[in-house]
Amino acid sequence: MTEGPLEWLALARGTLDRVALHRRDDAWLEAAWADPGTRVLVVEDGRAPVSYEPRPALALVPPERAPDGDRWLLGVDDDGTAYFGTSGPLPEIEGTRPGGLRRVGALLDDRDSGLLTHAVALEHWHGSNRYCPRCGTETRPASAGHMRVCPKDESQHFPRVDPAVIMLVTDEADRILLARGPQWPADRRSILAGFVEPGESLEQAVAREVKEEVGVPVRDVRYLGSQPWPLPQSLMLGFTAKADGGVPLSPDPEEITDAAWYTRDELREAIEAGDIVAPGPLSIAAQLIMRWYGGDLPKMPDF
Repeated sequence: MTEGPLEWLALARGTLDRVALHRRDDAWLEAAWADPGTRVLVVEDGRAPVSYEPRPALALVPPERAPDGDRWLLGVDDDGTAYFGTSGPLPEIEGTRPGGLRRVGALLDDRDSGLLTHAVALEHWHGSNRYCPRCGTETRPASAGHMRVCPKDESQHFPRVDPAVIMLVTDEADRILLARGPQWPADRRSILAGFVEPGESLEQAVAREVKEEVGVPVRDVRYLGSQPWPLPQSLMLGFTAKADGGVPLSPDPEEITDAAWYTRDELREAIEAGDIVAPGPLSIAAQLIMRWYGGDLPKMPDF
């Protein structure tokens, strides 16, 4: 398997300067919103208007066409164009239909992928964190949508991101470990993953999750890359690890329905026979599997 970081991750391709220094500059924000060249991405329940010809692209609107409501500064491009996001009814734009990250995240260009990922993350956070966890008072947005403030106790609250490790485990024969969760369809397999616990390093989380889920100790834990996963609020951190030889798989039935080792030929045959559905390129899991496999998987979908 090729060493080095993952070179392409669908949701880690944003190109805008997030200009955090302008988030509390009310005069700059008002001037940017008043600029007819500014563009706004409207999202509703994680979806945005998307045009699909000749290829998927976000349909952005000028500020006067954006719905009323809170707005979030998403960044500025190299030409000085400012981009905002807001949540509300999607504008009716000819030639578009709603699209979410799962459907178009891997198909959008770098700028649009970053815009949609950022906006979806903020929409979810604002929608699920409206009240102060200290006193229950309704909070108000601040810092151009990147903070909420409690008017009663003046506490500041920032978007939550949950770190999760996802790991491609191989054995001494360079076979890959794939498993299926209890809620997954019979033809779904993936690599192992889990959330980082308090007081735990990323490497410790990798080793703990593998041991808990399939009973196998691992070593040589190596970080390869990360990407946001705002579905709803995770940051996926990708690793490889080596399983110690001679330890049989012992899946935790609450977490894993079945787990098995696959050679490249066995994985290819399983996908071609329809026993396993190849993942699309959106997830970091797919990118890690492709790195090990040596290229695109058979029958791989576009997204």
